[in-house]
Amino acid sequence: MAANHLRINTNSEITLVTLQHCPSDPDFLANVFVNIAGLGVNVDMISLSPNHGSNATVSFTINDEDLGKILKFTSALQEKSTIKTIVSSGNCKINVYDENMVNTPGVAAKVFSAASSVNTDIRIVTTSDVDISLLVTEADFETTLEAIQKVIF
Repeated sequence: MAANHLRINTNSEITLVTLQHCPSDPDFLANVFVNIAGLGVNVDMISLSPNHGSNATVSFTINDEDLGKILKFTSALQEKSTIKTIVSSGNCKINVYDENMVNTPGVAAKVFSAASSVNTDIRIVTTSDVDISLLVTEADFETTLEAIQKVIF
């Protein structure tokens, strides 16, 4: 992978919201994100676990500044269902991007090996053909970023 195409972007002050025991129904998920958008909250990373029977777990990230809006929403959601909400604020995102990643085997191996070498607490991972994003704790951010930069560049 040529370093001249590669970029590493970072963001801080990110909250991870996990909704456990959600109905594994696309209409439910659509409704969740429609309501969040209606609050004026931008969602970034989204991860959906495989279904367990009729239930699933969905995790997503927002800016820490939007936590109050999300807590009101998730409280109302929990009152009407068996959904359990887990919230973790003060995280950072490390995004490794390269337009050539789709044709370059081993990028994920390098990124995860680097994170493992410094015992990173990875909260969530999202990927596409051209990027890998890791959400890590603020405490692990600098060492993880440095470790990834060493193996990538």
